[in-house]
Amino acid sequence: MTNLTRRKALILAAGTPLALGLAARARAATTDVAIQGMAFAPATITIATGDSVRWTNADGAPHTATFRDAGLDTGRLNRGDTGELSFDTPGTYDYVCAIHPSMRGQVIVTG
Repeated sequence: MTNLTRRKALILAAGTPLALGLAARARAATTDVAIQGMAFAPATITIATGDSVRWTNADGAPHTATFRDAGLDTGRLNRGDTGELSFDTPGTYDYVCAIHPSMRGQVIVTG
């Protein structure tokens, strides 16, 4: 291997972990929460920064996932509807169904 080829190989090898890290970070995950039996299941979830949560209403009644403190809301979800929200800031986010406030859930976003 010549010096020039060796140098190119070292540069490429040095950049590979960075490229892989950026690619892994770019792939955000989506976690599903079912709305069934007048409850969120699971009621508490933990996700990474940049991930999303998707709520699916399996009840006959309409529901929401409303984060009053964060100003986030899925809007009204009728039976079979889904709503998805992304979380870009670490923290603990409590939510309720705006139609049935006894229904409560929590999303914990890790950094």
